[in-house]
Amino acid sequence: MRRALFAITGLAASTAALVVLKGSPGTTQVAQNLPTAQPVNPTPQDVDPSADPAAGPSGAAPRPSVTAGPPSSSPKPTKSTTRPSGTKTTAKAPTAPKTTKAPQQPTTRRVTGSEQKNEYGYVQVQIVVSGNKIVDAVTLQLPSGGESDIHSGDVRTMYNGSGGEVVQKQSANLNTVSGATETSNSYKQSLRAAIEQAF
Repeated sequence: MRRALFAITGLAASTAALVVLKGSPGTTQVAQNLPTAQPVNPTPQDVDPSADPAAGPSGAAPRPSVTAGPPSSSPKPTKSTTRPSGTKTTAKAPTAPKTTKAPQQPTTRRVTGSEQKNEYGYVQVQIVVSGNKIVDAVTLQLPSGGESDIHSGDVRTMYNGSGGEVVQKQSANLNTVSGATETSNSYKQSLRAAIEQAF
């Protein structure tokens, strides 16, 4: 019976001690693990330093060095972010060479034939060329006055324009206009000179 009483009393006492230790403020695991600082051994006021056998020639006792806190550890090496000068770390992807096209020349141009003279006057033809094709023909000079006006009008009507014989045949092999043989021949000569310049 006494043994049971002692066991119960001992259990109660140890439980109370644990509760007090665990519940006491300011006592944490970190505080419990920290080493306690060693007190500096001061020289008492009433003791003569010269009497101390550990004192040096000046009479002052050497003081022990005290370091607070955990022992210093060497810092961890950090990655160097500096790069050697003169070296490039980024490389651009090669770009395709730029192709520059020369501005296209106008495809439509006017070419003037030589001036031809006959007994009725002067004849000169101009053609309009687009690419390698004649698209129009005009007369810059034709004989005028009297019956020449009538014959020149017939030549103009048969050969000139976008629907005339010059555009249809694309050459100087034209049919001769009836009653205007001289003017027709002069027209063909001027036209032939223009075609030679154009092509």
